[in-house]
Amino acid sequence: MERIDRIVSNPIYREKLKQLDELEQERIYCKHGMEHAVNVARIMYIRALEQGLVVDKEIIYAAALLHDLGRCDQYVYNIPHHEAGAKLAVQILTECGFDESEIAVIEEAIRAHRKEERSSGTFSALLYEADKLSRDCYRCKAGETCNWAEEKRNHTIRY
Repeated sequence: MERIDRIVSNPIYREKLKQLDELEQERIYCKHGMEHAVNVARIMYIRALEQGLVVDKEIIYAAALLHDLGRCDQYVYNIPHHEAGAKLAVQILTECGFDESEIAVIEEAIRAHRKEERSSGTFSALLYEADKLSRDCYRCKAGETCNWAEEKRNHTIRY
């Protein structure tokens, strides 16, 4: 996955990921760094296979790695992270060799990953679902004060 390696070594990506780790250092709830992004990617890939969706593995990993990168701008400038992340994604994906159609698919998925209403079986839905399924609520130490509704929490390992 050559282009994924380019994303991970991209200076903007590395700087934003470092900033995100610093901003969430004291966060007691789920964090949004590399571990989360890779978990989302792996779940997306498994779900795509289960659903018989034909999606390039690099597209899946690119979307997952970039989907929460805008949280830095959310924390610092109060810009919704899905909007800031989509803009960052376009810049990084362009620098890493993705074409316009691939960038459009990834950008849309990142913009839509906060919305619950989307068509099942779409790439955007795949990112949304994997993002939620990646959370280990069953072992969370901050569960008593978490604002996630009980019915949304993952009480078992599914992926």
